[in-house]
Amino acid sequence: MKIAVVGTGYVGLVTGTCFAETGNDVICVDIDKSKIDKLANGQITIYEPGLEKLFLRNLREERLSFTTSLENGVREAAVIFLALPTPQGEDGSADLKYVLTVAKDLGPIMNGYKIIVDKSTVPVGTAEKVRDEIAKNYKGEFDVVSNPEFLREGVAVDDFMKPDRVVIGTNSERARKLLNDLYSPFVRQGNPIIFMDERSAELTKYAANSFLATKISFMNEIAQLCERMGADVDMVRRGIGGDERIGRRFLFPGIGYGGSCFPKDVKALSKASKEIGYDFRILDAVMNVNDNQKLHLLPKIKNYFKNDLKNKKFALWGLAFKPNTDDIREAPAFYMIDALLAEGAGICAFDPEAMNNARTQLGDKISYAENQYECLEGADALIISTEWNEFRTPNFLKIVTAMKNKVIFDGRNLFETSAVRELGFHYESIGRAPAVPATNAATK
Repeated sequence: MKIAVVGTGYVGLVTGTCFAETGNDVICVDIDKSKIDKLANGQITIYEPGLEKLFLRNLREERLSFTTSLENGVREAAVIFLALPTPQGEDGSADLKYVLTVAKDLGPIMNGYKIIVDKSTVPVGTAEKVRDEIAKNYKGEFDVVSNPEFLREGVAVDDFMKPDRVVIGTNSERARKLLNDLYSPFVRQGNPIIFMDERSAELTKYAANSFLATKISFMNEIAQLCERMGADVDMVRRGIGGDERIGRRFLFPGIGYGGSCFPKDVKALSKASKEIGYDFRILDAVMNVNDNQKLHLLPKIKNYFKNDLKNKKFALWGLAFKPNTDDIREAPAFYMIDALLAEGAGICAFDPEAMNNARTQLGDKISYAENQYECLEGADALIISTEWNEFRTPNFLKIVTAMKNKVIFDGRNLFETSAVRELGFHYESIGRAPAVPATNAATK
């Protein structure tokens, strides 16, 4: 099948590459000539585990190509995926300007029946708006379908190649049959392709992300109780996660969720609810909890240092909002950085993949290390904000040797409290009792 993917960002590049991997001819379209030139020359523009291998193979075998011409991209395509940004507006709603601009441009160049697929996360009613824009300049047959993506950064290739479900919103039997054929190679193990109307599909994506964000914020509230009641959040998590009605995923406490999806989608659904006269109170609470949770470690840090952080040096492990990505959008680390800098502290940071993006945003406000141990040199404390695997079992001897003080503030609960206490660290985490050595924590 011939497919066009408009937009070569995170969703677009993963979508195009994975469709090419199952034998389709895919052409990806973007107005950014620099990006298109890089991709056409085999230079991948995002970090996503497992993607580069598939990308290079399909580029080499000429199933995957790139262009800046929308007309060239869609002329022979049977299906056109719109994988375009829907940034958050000032009022929290999703901005559809990119989606609707492309829809407007499609009308004059359509040359036969096409299926236009909204792959981006879009508000309820967007399929109708896209349909109306195209119809202004094209009177032939076409269908507009909602097919929201459920890709988790860090495991997006697996999520696309082996989806737990595919959601397709359409009332067209013609579109339904073609998209069923397109997705059938990805669901051979029996996971469902769920067909529904367009509006239900659009809402499904917001509902899914908002529910997961709610689980995270609920668990962070439980962590707050644990700290005040002397309970251990890890024990509570295991206790409730064993209930199949609840499940084990998204129950890990921390310093809040970030990224491009959860914050934006929760706000957008809350705003959309208010526009129709409904106050979605749970989502307002979720956002409030998450905003506060991003700075949950700050009072612990200030208390340890007796409210004097001026000229203190902090090592920071993790800048990306989650491991296995270079995405720093809404990353909790940046809220902590701003707060520490405001207190007069210095920061040296390390992240396996997000350093370049961090430099672009922060410049020389902080310093950057070549590896996780270099940033510890002379540090008064270590702060952990992203749960990269290489941070889970570090060389504690190197940590002790490098740091000025044996102090760790762990925003992701990477270590067992008993283990770090035995090593003589003052260790504070989320929802667990602090591990305080018998000797003075501020000395080795």
